[in-house]
Formats: sequence, structure tokens, C-alpha cells
Amino acid sequence: MDSSARPASSPSQSRHDQRGTLAFQSLYVDSVWPFVASHAAVGGADLRRLTAGDVTAFLTGQSRRLAPKTAQRLATALRSLLRFWHVEGLISGPLDRAVPQVANRRPGLPRPLEPAQVRALLASCYLGTAGGRRDLAMLTLLARLGLRAGEVAGLRLDDIDWRRGEITIAGKGNRRDRLPLPADAGEAVADWLRQGRPPTALDRSVFIRIKAPHRGLTACGVTMAVFAAGQRAGLGTIYAHRLRHSAATAMLAEGGSLAEIGQVLRHRRPATTAAYTKVNIEALRALARPWPGASL
Repeated sequence: MDSSARPASSPSQSRHDQRGTLAFQSLYVDSVWPFVASHAAVGGADLRRLTAGDVTAFLTGQSRRLAPKTAQRLATALRSLLRFWHVEGLISGPLDRAVPQVANRRPGLPRPLEPAQVRALLASCYLGTAGGRRDLAMLTLLARLGLRAGEVAGLRLDDIDWRRGEITIAGKGNRRDRLPLPADAGEAVADWLRQGRPPTALDRSVFIRIKAPHRGLTACGVTMAVFAAGQRAGLGTIYAHRLRHSAATAMLAEGGSLAEIGQVLRHRRPATTAAYTKVNIEALRALARPWPGASL
């Protein structure tokens, strides 16, 4: 991929990413606005009367109409708001502790991106800037190997074996797994390291903040980069985990077995990998038996 992938009429990537960051943050502001409107009167007089029951009732009521992941984000935003109010002395106690945990038990299909959407996401990274090179490298790893945002953020320079073409991933439960590094992902990472990574980096993280202090990105930073790329590509709200699903379904479409996909994604249970068979409609159609009496 070269810089011609950048639309000629688009602003610089840094401006897009700033807008993406603001949009990402605005999701949390918008989610808690009904709570603020209900309880924060002019001057904040009503906040002193706020109780744990009010907090629980709000989240419970909102959760009935929200998807589990959205309800979880609402709970996170609500805790942050209540911590801020407590620090500012606007409420009587640490009511963030009253925000209940939101379970995510709704069974559903993984939501992968289409191959054309993945290509659009990668093409949105402008290679004329260090930030564009970094984001392309991160997005390619996410899309090709199905890494988690935290795993990308946790990559260290010593985790890449260039001679063998392998990468070591620090995953869940202190697991460390070695995976083959795809050529396109390796090229994107090498381009970032040669021409983008700040020489003043404060640690040995592969992916570093563009603005000082130049320390390693967090998982949230990786997620925000994916979100910003989705906005630039016109795909709406995209988070890093959808690229994990996209990698799995792409491998399945190319003939990979569930065992192979499970090894790449480092699933502990075969049942976790088996969920991806639900999205391979063409493969499932071949297994369907004709309805009795239906014409063939």
C-alpha cells in the first residue's frame, strides 16, 4: 500500500484522528447525559440528594433497552462521572461503587467486516505521517493475526524475530505464543520502526505515542486508532475486536480449519472457535438438507 491510498481531498490524518478521538469521547458523554439531565439541577443542588438507589435504577432501566456491550460502556462512563463528582465534592460519597456490573450473556454471531471494508480501513492510514505508518502497522496486525488491542499495545521490540519471521504474543493468563508474522504485516511494522517510531521513545514498546511523552501506547490508544480509522473510512463505529472476528472469518473463507484458526487466535476452548462457523453462510448452505417435498 502506498500514499496514493489517501483521498486527495481529505484533510491530514492527524486532524482526522483528533476528530475521531473527540467522537470516541463524545460517545461516553452522550451516554450519561440522560442521567445528568435528571439529577443535576442548576447549581448542582440536587446532586447532594443523589443516592445509590438512583444510580442503580438508572443503569438498570437503561440496560433493558441496550445491547450488553453498550450497557457496559454506559456503566464505565457512569463510574467516571460519579468519581469526578465525588472528587469535586458535588455528591455525598463514592457513588461510583454503586454502579452494578453488566453481564454480557446475549448469544450472537461475531460481526466481522467484509474484506472490502478491511481494505478501506487500511487504506485510510496516510503513510506521509508517522501516525499513519504506526496505525497501518497496528491495523494490519489486528486484521491479519486477529490480535487483541492489549496484545498489540503490549508488543515489545524483542518480541519480533525478523530472521525467523515470527512474533511472540503476550496473551491472556500470562500466555506467550509464537506466531508466523505475515509478510504484509511485517513490512508495515518495519516501515513504522524505520521511518515513524520516535528515536526518543521512553521504553521498548513497538507502538509509541506520537506526541511527547513518547511512551508505549495503551490498549485504549490502539482502540482509539481503530475507531479513528473507521471514521475516516466512512464505516461508522469500529472497535478493535471486530478485526479479530474479521481475521477469523477470512481464514475460514480461505479454507482454514477450526483447529488452525483456534491456534492463531489462541483460544483455550474449541467451542469458542466454533462460533465462527455460524457466519460462514455458504459453507452451512452446503450442509442443509432439502425440505421434504420441496422441488430441487
